[in-house]
Amino acid sequence: MNSTMQKIYIVEDDEDIREIVIYALLSAGFDAVGFEKDEEFFAALDAGLPSLILLDIMLPENDGLTILKRLRNAPGTKDIPVIMLTAKNSEYDKVKGLDMGADDYISKPFGVMELISRIKAVLRRSGAEQSGKMAISGLTLDHARREVYSNDEPVRLTYKEYELLYYLMLNAGFALSRDKIMETVWGYDYEGESRTVCMHIKTLRKKLGPTGSLIKTIRNVGYKLEK
Repeated sequence: MNSTMQKIYIVEDDEDIREIVIYALLSAGFDAVGFEKDEEFFAALDAGLPSLILLDIMLPENDGLTILKRLRNAPGTKDIPVIMLTAKNSEYDKVKGLDMGADDYISKPFGVMELISRIKAVLRRSGAEQSGKMAISGLTLDHARREVYSNDEPVRLTYKEYELLYYLMLNAGFALSRDKIMETVWGYDYEGESRTVCMHIKTLRKKLGPTGSLIKTIRNVGYKLEK
């Protein structure tokens, strides 16, 4: 689906933020509709479903987590990607939102370019998860079978190596910080050092052989899988 055909709903009670986000999305080629309250948002869902929802946690009536729970419990909306908009230091809300089925979060204040990049990454992940298969420059991953091939040769990976590669491929073209990789692949309770990520990247590159060179080190940031 082309981004010009993708509709995004924004549930945000701050009018200034809502209008800025809508303008940024329209400029990026998306169709965007904003809502101040949850009742008008759910009325719009009855009329048509969006490709993705931006959902503020702090709302005047039902908060974002309550709305997220309702979305995930309804058959028609349970698979719609949701990005939570959270307060800068509200780690509890971030973790709670992800545990309840949010696809990502972005902390306020945020830059519109970062927001657009995160939206595109989540939409790309959503499409990949539905198809179950990804292929980039000789590197193929079949998520339904949990199989990986490098230039048509099967590659045997450990559980974490597979999860790491899967995350890199879902976000191909985007630089991922070591902290973000740790959070996503190892989980919030993991207390190891970021050196763990580096060692897994090293063994992953070795096992992939020729296609291992697709994984690039981004200095002072982390890693990126080239498209």
